[in-house]
Amino acid sequence: MRQVVLDTETTGLEPEAGHRIIEIGAVEMVNRRLTGRHFHQYLNPQRDIDQGALEVHGITLDFLADKPCFTDVAGEFLEFIAGAELIIHNAPFDVAFLNAEIIRSDLEGDIGERCSVLDSLALARQMHPGQRNSLDALCKRYAVDNSQRDLHGALLDAEILADVFLAMTGGQTSLALLDDDENDYTAPSADERRLRPLGQLRVVRADMAEWEAHRTRLRAIHKAAGSCLWLELVPDECA
Repeated sequence: MRQVVLDTETTGLEPEAGHRIIEIGAVEMVNRRLTGRHFHQYLNPQRDIDQGALEVHGITLDFLADKPCFTDVAGEFLEFIAGAELIIHNAPFDVAFLNAEIIRSDLEGDIGERCSVLDSLALARQMHPGQRNSLDALCKRYAVDNSQRDLHGALLDAEILADVFLAMTGGQTSLALLDDDENDYTAPSADERRLRPLGQLRVVRADMAEWEAHRTRLRAIHKAAGSCLWLELVPDECA
């Protein structure tokens, strides 16, 4: 499964009022593993930036003066996301801006026709009702390092969101990157796993330090999510 975690920065809050995208950041995952491929581009909006937006991301018109317009990079960007599941925090905001840029560029096919979209904010609210579910709050809840996030930045936020999403959904984190020749990896079938000779498997047992790290992680999951299946299944092992 190919997923692209995406974020944008903009000149303001409403594309209907003519506000534009000024930065796009996106990172690729295949089979829930970060591949190392990404798309990142600053964009010249050809209009002023609202003061409120400037205070959030710190990107100035002077910095963007020599950057391309969305139309100039639209082909490369749309090719990068084509057919993927987009993971976006507060997806309606970013998708509305992307669709406005596509229309302005006289291109056919909105985001919904090119990709499926998963809103990680809606998912977080479903998992943690009544709690704060901003990206910073989720970083704290899932122990994801966001210490470099003094200002919002599309690529940095996409990278952080990828780690948060994988932690939220119980899977691999950014420590495992696919090599170029692993992009077509297919997991072995159940039959293949059953036919694999057991004698070829080497069992490496965890030492006491590793067990304690395991227990600490399980307790953190239980505290953050309110439950932990492993603790319910084997409470004696992890007491």
